[in-house]
Amino acid sequence: MGSADSKLNFRKAVIQLTTKTQPVEATDDAFWDQFWADTATSVQDVFALVPAAEIRAVREESPSNLATLCYKAVEKLVQGAESGCHSEKEKQIVLNCSRLLTRVLPYIFEDPDWRGFFWSTVPGAGRGGQGEDDDENARPLAESLLLAIADLLFCPDFTVQSHRRSTDSAEDVHSLDSCEYIWEAGVGFAHSPQPNYIHDVNRMELLKLLLTCFSEAMYLPPAPDSGSTNPWVQFFCSTENRHALPLFTSLLNTVCAYDPVGYGIPYNHLLFSDYREPLVEEAAQVLIVTLDHDSATSASPTVDGTTTGTAMDDTDPPGPENLFVNYLSRIHREEDFQFILKGIARLLSNPLLQTYLPNSTKKIQFHQELLVLFWKLCDFNKKFLFFVLKSSDVLDILVPTLYFLNDARADQSRVGLMHIGVFILLLLSGERNFGVRLNKPYSVRVPMDIPVFTGTHADLLIVVFHKIITSGHQRLQPLFDCLLTIVVNVSPYLKSLSMVAANKLLHLLEAFSTTWFLFSAAQNHHLVFFLLEAFNNIIQYQFDDSPSQKPARLEGEARGPPRGEACSLSTGNSNLVYAIIRKRSVFHQLANLPTDPPAIHKALQRRRRTAEPLSRTGSQEGASMEGSRPAAPAEPGTLKTSLVATPGIDKLTEKSQVSEDGTLRSLEPTSQKSSADGSPTAEEPGQAWREQRRLSSVSASGQWSPTSEWVLSWKSKLPLQTIMRLLQVLVPQVEKICIDKGLTDESEILRFLQHGTLVGLLPVPHPILIRKYQANSGTAMWFRTYMWGVIYLRNVDPPVWYDTDVKLFEIQRV
Repeated sequence: MGSADSKLNFRKAVIQLTTKTQPVEATDDAFWDQFWADTATSVQDVFALVPAAEIRAVREESPSNLATLCYKAVEKLVQGAESGCHSEKEKQIVLNCSRLLTRVLPYIFEDPDWRGFFWSTVPGAGRGGQGEDDDENARPLAESLLLAIADLLFCPDFTVQSHRRSTDSAEDVHSLDSCEYIWEAGVGFAHSPQPNYIHDVNRMELLKLLLTCFSEAMYLPPAPDSGSTNPWVQFFCSTENRHALPLFTSLLNTVCAYDPVGYGIPYNHLLFSDYREPLVEEAAQVLIVTLDHDSATSASPTVDGTTTGTAMDDTDPPGPENLFVNYLSRIHREEDFQFILKGIARLLSNPLLQTYLPNSTKKIQFHQELLVLFWKLCDFNKKFLFFVLKSSDVLDILVPTLYFLNDARADQSRVGLMHIGVFILLLLSGERNFGVRLNKPYSVRVPMDIPVFTGTHADLLIVVFHKIITSGHQRLQPLFDCLLTIVVNVSPYLKSLSMVAANKLLHLLEAFSTTWFLFSAAQNHHLVFFLLEAFNNIIQYQFDDSPSQKPARLEGEARGPPRGEACSLSTGNSNLVYAIIRKRSVFHQLANLPTDPPAIHKALQRRRRTAEPLSRTGSQEGASMEGSRPAAPAEPGTLKTSLVATPGIDKLTEKSQVSEDGTLRSLEPTSQKSSADGSPTAEEPGQAWREQRRLSSVSASGQWSPTSEWVLSWKSKLPLQTIMRLLQVLVPQVEKICIDKGLTDESEILRFLQHGTLVGLLPVPHPILIRKYQANSGTAMWFRTYMWGVIYLRNVDPPVWYDTDVKLFEIQRV
């Protein structure tokens, strides 16, 4: 039968279904088989031939027929899984049913009355359908469907290579050990099967159906407690699924082993369609959804299990019931970590590959899914996190992440990408090794729309953060706290800053310490505190690298590489010190900040005249790097999904102090604080914020306004002592050099600063404070909405969820 006839017959069946007012018996095979037996329709055909309005009409007017359609389609999948799909006809039936269910399921989920349907048992549908007495232990339809999909994903000659020789009889699906049929070499599996286009396409269809099953989460509004587990994911990742381990491994290895076509041979991807990429995307999406697990509420596996011979570490406590999370948290072999990290870094760097021939390499589009996967790996497997930070391989994640952040900064539709990138850097910055790694010189010249500089990866990070803050769009303001927290966390370990980066930091201080900015919102002064803390760390721990002056508390670090005594960098941080001297007026203005009501009022009046969020002047923008394109705003009409708000920085992080032996000691009270910190300095525990609310006045309209008492309450805590002392000592000496030598040239002053010393002149160094990311249900909910928003927008062919009534987020146009 030709393709056109096949489509026509399928459409006739759909019309019959929508026009029948009487229920059709489940036993009427002649009617039901029209939907899957004799047709060969692609998934795109199914979406075109089964319009949304008709699915909804059947749901409202003849619900029993929709129920029977779903039940019969699941029954066919179960039969296919049981028999092992040996004939072409059986394979076709399985694919047709799979496509039909992918089309219909979202309309079942959008109607609250139907939500329990798949979790109910269907009379007469026993687990094997053999006997009458089977009804007692009948499985809910959802469970039968999920187990059938799992079996079908390891079906020889359908989704995996058969191991039998031509003379053997067909492999028995029941005794088959799916661990021998893992799709790709990598974690826990050494054999890489021959690539097979047909198998990849079939896997993809089944994974799309699986993802659609899991997508019930899109139809529930975001819950504040976020404790609601997705029943589909919960069952699929439980011990009920005998293929959980091989499937987890197959998905992970398929993603991490993928090397986009077109690497090496220019224009390769235009000659060969890469059928692997859609499978890899689907695998990445299924993987991150199965790993949607709130680590804040569950006991996470310990970090130091001893090594066993298997890919999964067995010595840890049992860990979460979700087996995918459990397996992920127990990967522990170095070579497995290397394989995962290299794979993710290769894929994240793919969009950055610049070639001399335009469009000659394939650019992948699923970097957001990869960033979520990397986040999950670091969050659930602390050994992986330590492995990432153990060598400079972490920079292969850092550079693409900064590239995406810089590229998306002006685009309203990519706010979610900005957040995940910043969250990853916040998580990494809580570990000392990350700061140490940033000292590696930056030589990879990825074309980015930032000023040209010569320096380290720390300079790159600071220059990109400055760009985000000064030329990103308004909705990024909630991220400023996070960006500056990252800078503070790494600051004690930075050996030198380039002049470009030093000037950028001072430009931020200048912008954030204008009176109108400080007085216009209750939290704005935090940004100044963060910057001053970073300056103090850099000056007190790194200004001069002579051993005599280095604080004892950084010696003999327990973990990570030893800190070099005499660094090759004699400059220390003379560039920053020079920039501070040049901009000394900013520090004097802060020390003399007006606190009287008329001055506060005047500052706010000035603000009403200047609508600019941040002064963009005063930062000398050098020419951008060659070959870079400016960060562009979203095209009008671009779809985006809404996100829930993220918790404030005080909820996102936990303060720890670095003790003398390099270990971290938590400064948080044992009970979780319910209030936000008043300001980010150490001396202020929880009540400060309430105190501040008391000191500032809130008008009847709920408009916040600053008072003198409020300004005084934090002005007195500005950590200016170190910098004021530094200026007091160095400014007269620098001025003397200028007068004596009639200098206008920086190099002489910089030479003096490099060889000058402040030993014994600065206050005793303060203890280093690190703000480590801590998991909480607020971020778990944010990740859920972000992840499903990405999946919703990226699945356009076929458009699985478009125009259905999703509740987890809103779909908006830019």
